[in-house]
Amino acid sequence: MNILVLGGGGREHALAWAIKQNPKCDRLIVAPGNAGIAQIADCAAIDPNDAAAVLELCEANAVDFVVIGPEAPLAAGVADALRAQNILTFGPSAEAAKLEASKAFTKEICDACNAPTAAYARFTSAEGAKGYVREHGAPIVVKADGLAAGKGVIVAMTLDEAFNGIDEIFGGAFGSAGAEVVIEEFMEGEEASLFVLCDGENVLAVGGAQDHKRVGEGDTGPNTGGMGAYSPAPILSPEIEAKAMDEIVRPTVAEMAKRGTPFQGVLYAGLMIKDGQPRLVEYNVRFGDPECQVLMLRLGAQALDLLLACAEGRLGEVQAQWAPDHAMTVVMAAQGYPGAYEKGSVIGGLDALPEDGSRMVFHAGTSEKDGHVVASGGRVLNVTARGESLQEARDRAYEMVDAIDWPEGFCRRDIGWRALS
Repeated sequence: MNILVLGGGGREHALAWAIKQNPKCDRLIVAPGNAGIAQIADCAAIDPNDAAAVLELCEANAVDFVVIGPEAPLAAGVADALRAQNILTFGPSAEAAKLEASKAFTKEICDACNAPTAAYARFTSAEGAKGYVREHGAPIVVKADGLAAGKGVIVAMTLDEAFNGIDEIFGGAFGSAGAEVVIEEFMEGEEASLFVLCDGENVLAVGGAQDHKRVGEGDTGPNTGGMGAYSPAPILSPEIEAKAMDEIVRPTVAEMAKRGTPFQGVLYAGLMIKDGQPRLVEYNVRFGDPECQVLMLRLGAQALDLLLACAEGRLGEVQAQWAPDHAMTVVMAAQGYPGAYEKGSVIGGLDALPEDGSRMVFHAGTSEKDGHVVASGGRVLNVTARGESLQEARDRAYEMVDAIDWPEGFCRRDIGWRALS
């Protein structure tokens, strides 16, 4: 098969790496890709949000299967355009992608199918939002309704933090994503991520993970797109996973089908778990980043078979086969992230690192310049390793981190601390 992966981050490098292991993959194209992806696939410099450009690329290269990585092309309807041309596609329609593109829409779905989640209210003005916050007090959660690259969420521990967050969102910090604000109850507990493939009717859980959103050690500082992750997540026991599937995921998928907008792709359920009871924090409609990196390292070549079964409506015929091991990824980011950071610094030491079925450096924000790998984003590398225990995976990952020569980068040194302590 000729396979196209849309996207250019660490998630897409991990997807491309796993797909490449499968003998069904004859040719792999990634658009736009990055410096790491270019070492294993052909990269195409197109905008993955431009449906016409994607269709032209597919036609020119006889593409058989398209895997859409990020959320933006999904919200833009790229999956719809591909399916309209009978191109096999992994990823939901634009209407189904509203489960991520609009937090208010997700709350409506949860209300309709009685899925447990935080109490909420939605506002189109700062004045109304602030009045609600005054009434309910802090801690409280303030969210931009639309897509904000994982950054439009303020967990406000004080009223002032909540008011500042409301002003920031309505002030345009997240563009059109902040046209509406959703205020949510602050939920206590431990977070975990559950990833579920859906073919519109059938569902198949394909693994859990736990990530670290805050930039600083001990889970301090501002939220980021994710500073590291590990899989499996000990908090996500088989009993809790089954409860999340029965009470949250299956009712959501059934409600979407009932509305005539069946969900086909991967549903990433962010869960808050307390006293054995999972509640939905939010949905994403693509693999998490950096959670995808640890899942793909553990799944390997079978990932392509699972994605194909999902796209072809055959999920009921397959199962994910897991080795009894652990994986961890450590994000190396540019100094200053998630605030202002510089691009263009040279990253050394990558060529000497081992890359095999248990150790990989997935590139997130890199490009090639004058024969060197240079940083071109905020989150730049995902240093990922497997081990028989989480401690072994951690030791292997940080051993690779320490071998990378990049003074302009930083990472958290405590990924996995909750599980390891």
